[in-house]
Amino acid sequence: MTPLVAGGGPAGTTAAILLARGGAAPRLLERTTGPHDVVCGAFLGWDALANLAALGIDPAALGAHPITRIRMIAGGRRIETALPHPAAGLSRRRLDEALLDLAVTAGVGLERGVTIREAIGTTLRLADGGTATGDALFLATGKHELRGAARPRAAAPSIGFRTALPASRPLTAALDGIIELHAFDGGYAGILLQEDGRANLCLSVEAHRVGSGGIDALLLELQHRAPLLAERTATATGWNAIAGVPYGWRATETEAGLFRLGDQAAVIASLAGDGVAIALASGRSAAAAYLRGGPQAAMGWQRAFAARARRPLAVAGGIRHLAEHPRWRGPMARLLATLPGIARIAARATRIGH
Repeated sequence: MTPLVAGGGPAGTTAAILLARGGAAPRLLERTTGPHDVVCGAFLGWDALANLAALGIDPAALGAHPITRIRMIAGGRRIETALPHPAAGLSRRRLDEALLDLAVTAGVGLERGVTIREAIGTTLRLADGGTATGDALFLATGKHELRGAARPRAAAPSIGFRTALPASRPLTAALDGIIELHAFDGGYAGILLQEDGRANLCLSVEAHRVGSGGIDALLLELQHRAPLLAERTATATGWNAIAGVPYGWRATETEAGLFRLGDQAAVIASLAGDGVAIALASGRSAAAAYLRGGPQAAMGWQRAFAARARRPLAVAGGIRHLAEHPRWRGPMARLLATLPGIARIAARATRIGH
């Protein structure tokens, strides 16, 4: 029977590519019909770049913007230091399509425009009334929940927002080679340049901070608390959003035949910038586990990947708590200003690795 992959993002396509290269002939179902944006940062850390290189993807050839430094604005301070290794900015729109193209080249059975309603074991119930069944299901639906395989609800859920800021000379000059992080009460934002010259802007905000006024009211409130962020977002329009993001969650258990990948396996705080790397690493190792041990390998693999993700998620969650809390943000900023090397140590500690 054919392994089934639900979701055509980095996790699902990586698994599908390696399954196909291993002779497994996977079937990949993707909801969208063409290039699209998702509520996700465009940051590719050095571990993500290594995983992409192993697949045969060169982000530089796709136009990725090189990033070598990190700038953090928190507690009234502005701290800047070098990253431990070079990184890059590349939109998910461009990355996902490159991975899907590679999947087709590898022999993956790609079906686009397929909406999945429910998972029942390794069978998927589709919106058109049909079903899809495999001997194994690689669940890679990102931050979106799927009926029958939903993650536990977060005790303190967050809302993610994403848009692209229009290209401009001042913005390009300010962000050249930089990933810029802004911390404020109950949330943070990340901004970087992507391949088309625009700046990818993502915010993660505690749900209670976003009232009836939505994102526009929140940004208005931040004009005095985070003036540089307000300046950066002055031209922001066309926001995408996703609610109920369970940061810090890991899938420690599963059932035979069900491999949870990417955000369905582990949800790291967005400010760490390692979500894409976790997706790639999970798809890569899950495919290898299936090719070695078949559907029964899912349970052992899921426990092992949860253990591998424990430290990055814990460190990122701790940094997130310090950055969002008014009591700790100031002391954290003062410490980073005095010892900027700590930021590099933290960046290494939040990587899933290759």
